[in-house]
Amino acid sequence: MAKTIKVNIVSLEESIYSGEASWVQASCQKGDVGIYPGHAPYLTQLSPGPVRVVLSEHGHEDVVFVSGGILEVQPDVVTILADTVLRGTDMEEQALLKAKEEAARLLTEQKTDIDYSHAKAELLRAAAMLRTLKMLRKEIK
Repeated sequence: MAKTIKVNIVSLEESIYSGEASWVQASCQKGDVGIYPGHAPYLTQLSPGPVRVVLSEHGHEDVVFVSGGILEVQPDVVTILADTVLRGTDMEEQALLKAKEEAARLLTEQKTDIDYSHAKAELLRAAAMLRTLKMLRKEIK
């Protein structure tokens, strides 16, 4: 039997996932990180983006979107404390594309009443959610 690692993904509202996995991939502030059983202890901030939980050697996986939070790694446990977690089935591509276009439009306008930091955050969030959907559809690895 292959070695596994315990994974817990928790949002402010609920426990999203608790179980064994072959490995986990998450978007962190310094880039994506892959975590395998026996990984060195690690604590970092999550960036908005996909979290892949690979359940077996055969590639079965769950992919969820996290809007940010904390990733804690111990040699045999990965804990993700996320601000918000969305499953792929809860995301609509057309709505995300529209939100991304709207945020990009706001950033290019030269109006003084626009909150540019909020518009930029919305653009990054929509782009990260679209990346999660593509990963869920196996369009990117």
